[in-house]
Formats: sequence, C-alpha cells, structure tokens
Amino acid sequence: MASIIKANELQDFGGNSILTSDGAGVVTVNAAAMKSTPAFEAYLSSNTDISNTTETKINCNTEVLDTDSAYDNSSNYRFTVPSGEAGKYYIYGSVTVQTTGGVSTNRFGVGKIYKNGSVYRQQYLSHEDNNGFSTIHNMCGIMDLSVGDYIELYYYGGMSSGAPRVRADDKGTYLGGYKLIGV
Repeated sequence: MASIIKANELQDFGGNSILTSDGAGVVTVNAAAMKSTPAFEAYLSSNTDISNTTETKINCNTEVLDTDSAYDNSSNYRFTVPSGEAGKYYIYGSVTVQTTGGVSTNRFGVGKIYKNGSVYRQQYLSHEDNNGFSTIHNMCGIMDLSVGDYIELYYYGGMSSGAPRVRADDKGTYLGGYKLIGV
C-alpha cells in the first residue's frame, strides 16, 4: 500500500526550512548544504586579438550565472571562493580561436585553467576547420578549493601566419564551475 504526504514545507527538528513548495510543483531547496553553490559561468562577449606565442588571460566579462557574487567580470576576471565555501568544485572552460591572417598551415594552442596563478588543467587544440577556427574543449576537472583560492582562464598559441584571435561567437569562450555536494 502506498502513502501520500502533502506539505508545502519540510523542516528539520530545529524548525529550519529545508524544502518549500509553491503548490504548483516548484520546489525550492533552502538548505545551503543541499545546493550546488557557489556556481558561476561567464563568457567572452567580443573577439580579442592577442599576440602570437604569448600566454594571455582571457577576460570572460559577461556573466550567465553567479550565485554568490564570487566571479569578478569587470577587473580581474576570476572566480574566488567565498568565505565558508571551501570544498570540491567542478570547474570547466573552453576557448575558441581563429587566425587573424586566414588559415594558418602551422599552428598550436593550449587552453589553460589556472588555480592561484599556476596551471591546474590544460588542453591542446583539437583541429582547425576551413575558416581557421579551432576550439579547445574538455578543460575540466574536480578541484579542492579553499576560501580565497581563485580560478582564471588563459590561452597560449602560435601560428605560422597571422596571430590568434580569441572568438566570442556563440559564447564559445567561457569559464564556469560549481561546488559539489555530498562529497
């Protein structure tokens, strides 16, 4: 035999609200320990030309999400772990580049996620299409982050002709992440 429990709020023994419902099926998680926050994602809003064979910080300046106001999209372009939010985070990024001088016959590139000013994860260019575009995917991983740790996105590349242009098309250059719960 099945039972049905109807309630618009679930509280713990201390009277703290854990979950609430609006009666229309929309459930709100109120307990911070049950949320994947802080969470953020920001993307590059306009194409950026960079110097050949120079490691360059990518200034993802348009926020999609920033639950704890922990991503700075106007001056240092980094996520900083806020007070009380140390833990394991899933961090990801992508960089799309194109040569400024047409298709380059000889090119290389590395997208990098930095933690506290040092490379934590990097990924190399996968291919180049007929328009000289390349995208670096799979820059992702789980990181142990402490309060005050910061995450940034970088690109290093070189070409036989022209110079790298980091592309903003279709929000293809971005940095994001969120705190994992239950680990």
